[in-house]
Amino acid sequence: MSIYFKKGKGWRYDFILQGTRHTEAWFETKKAAKQAEARKKEEILNPEQQPAPIKKTRTDMAFLTLSNKRLDYVKQYHSEEHYRHVCYHVRRWIKVWKGLTCGEITNDMVEAHILKRSKISAYTANKDLRYLRALFNYGIKRKLIFGNPTDGIDFLPENRTRRYVPPKKDVLKVIQAADPDTQDYLWCILLTAARMNEINSLTWEDVNLEDRYVTLWTRKKRYGNREPRDIPMVSKLYDILVYRHKHRDPEKPWVFWHTYWDRKLKQKVSGPYKERKGIMTSLCKKAKVRHFRFHPFRHLTASILDDLGIPIGVIQRILGHENRSTTERYLHSIGEAERKAMNRLEEVDIFAAPLPENNDRPTNLPKEYWLRKANRSDYEALCKEIRQFGFVGTGKKYNVSDNAVRKWKKNYELQFEN
Repeated sequence: MSIYFKKGKGWRYDFILQGTRHTEAWFETKKAAKQAEARKKEEILNPEQQPAPIKKTRTDMAFLTLSNKRLDYVKQYHSEEHYRHVCYHVRRWIKVWKGLTCGEITNDMVEAHILKRSKISAYTANKDLRYLRALFNYGIKRKLIFGNPTDGIDFLPENRTRRYVPPKKDVLKVIQAADPDTQDYLWCILLTAARMNEINSLTWEDVNLEDRYVTLWTRKKRYGNREPRDIPMVSKLYDILVYRHKHRDPEKPWVFWHTYWDRKLKQKVSGPYKERKGIMTSLCKKAKVRHFRFHPFRHLTASILDDLGIPIGVIQRILGHENRSTTERYLHSIGEAERKAMNRLEEVDIFAAPLPENNDRPTNLPKEYWLRKANRSDYEALCKEIRQFGFVGTGKKYNVSDNAVRKWKKNYELQFEN
């Protein structure tokens, strides 16, 4: 709406015409604001009728206003989880640049902020930069602002670590440590390779018990479209859902739901889960395994499918990924294809030949070391030297390591036993 009222100030018009924003405030009545807006549009559209040419100036936008517009857009077109992440970053930016317009935020100011965030980690700084760049690009795309202060700022190098994927035995321990309702929840994630929010929003309309498949919905697609994918049920998942369907509450459409206290309504309400991350902390502690969260369940299922020789294209469709490269990051285990490829090396003579035994010699030493010969003494003399000089001192005498002296002594003793 181009005309609006602000309490304590009055009426204001605000519109964008021919790529330029025009605004004026504060009028006592709405009628006066409309008349002023009409005169302004007439001046812009018919400049030849005016006594003097109209000079157009681009009006800047407050950083707080742009941030709120971006949040409204993300809430409409993206998932709830992504919206929460953007909210977290926006609150942090507002503390730094609350009273500034977008044009007053410079490249140096952004770079200083990113470097400050890098003290936590490069990953944190890069994520901040991505979200901030998306904010300004949003404003440019809608012609609300005319510059992006993040341009020219490079992402910091990250020391990537391999994502921890719990072994199957640890996953089973965690599931066994949970109550029956939570066990069903964890099995559904594991047997569908679903995201946590996909299971949270799962309704009985998405469960087809007759044809044995589950429809999962996600917004993690381009343009924020909510798109489905069908996952066939294995027998265990089918048994779980049949039991839950038989004992369901007909008034509740969700497969998994809970009753909680709503702070706005100030009463108890029933609804689907939004976050259940805290439960994994207690379950892992109870099961006495290394802590992990829900997302590694997807990685584990993908790795197991890959080990079974399932084509990566099929795994990609099950996980709901648009890009093959995303799916490849989920495959952590060494698959049969890699094992077969490396086993082919045994067919080459140089790799198939057995290595000579040199158990008493250390590795990574120069060629001269391997060509030398040590004339060891007999067993009794060797034992005497060990008692007198120790293994290290005896090794120095013969120019060998202390481990070599230990092996000499052990080999003598094995010969006596035989």
